[in-house]
Amino acid sequence: MAVAALLVAALGTACSSGSEAPVKPKAGKGTEAGAAGALSAAEKAKAAQQARIAAAKKWGLVKPPLTAPAAPKEKPEITTRDGFEVEDQEEYPPVFTTVPTEDKVVFLTIDDGAEKDPEFLKMMQELKIPYTAFLSDYVVNDNYPYFKQMQAAGVTLNNHTLNHRYMPALSYEKQRQEICGQQDMMQKQFGKRPTLFRPPYGNYNQDTLRAAKSCGIKAVPLWNAEAFTNRMDYREWDRDLHPGDIILTHFRGREDWKGTMPDMIRHVMKTVTDKGYSVARLEDYL
Repeated sequence: MAVAALLVAALGTACSSGSEAPVKPKAGKGTEAGAAGALSAAEKAKAAQQARIAAAKKWGLVKPPLTAPAAPKEKPEITTRDGFEVEDQEEYPPVFTTVPTEDKVVFLTIDDGAEKDPEFLKMMQELKIPYTAFLSDYVVNDNYPYFKQMQAAGVTLNNHTLNHRYMPALSYEKQRQEICGQQDMMQKQFGKRPTLFRPPYGNYNQDTLRAAKSCGIKAVPLWNAEAFTNRMDYREWDRDLHPGDIILTHFRGREDWKGTMPDMIRHVMKTVTDKGYSVARLEDYL
């Protein structure tokens, strides 16, 4: 079966003991400190917004990216999208294109690793845009340090197979070699075995999911929209974004696109921001 290319504030409490009346703070230093603290927090918020505006201007965005809400305390239940099941799907990692949430957020995911643009790393850090990477070793292995920089900045690196093969054409054992082999590479190079896997081209069958599960994969995020330098493609009939949609794009440059990765980010962020969405971190919802 081939499926068309489709995740605290800590509240302090204080209790008085016994029957003693609570002590009222004296006017003066205590109240002044409280006011100063509130002012400081307001100033910090203002400074942060000014920094976002300055970064947006530097990188050619008319509007700064909207700030994502805090990560949900309770993670939504992730299930396989209707029509994306394989036989005995309940035994395998869920395959999904959208995370169930009422938050007006979308998730940016980037595949393969062919283009290694240092300006992209700088742009994403300065704009504070979260994203998730799905890497294939055959295009990553000439520059692991590039992706280590990404990881050091807080980006989660995930599995996109060793060689980006069309998985349904492979035997179970060969699929397992592609997925588990990439798990081994990720452990060796980046110190962690991923729990998320995206099959190349979004194509998979029962053997793919069975192999992925055997390699330690917990979920298979696909996508509901795809970003390019000059357009967005959508899976749904309304050709629009929805809360929790996963956006796919690729590590590509001028050889494949009419532009660069920063050009792609400018376009996707204009689209996302104009529609009133923020970009959240996928792993915060899984």
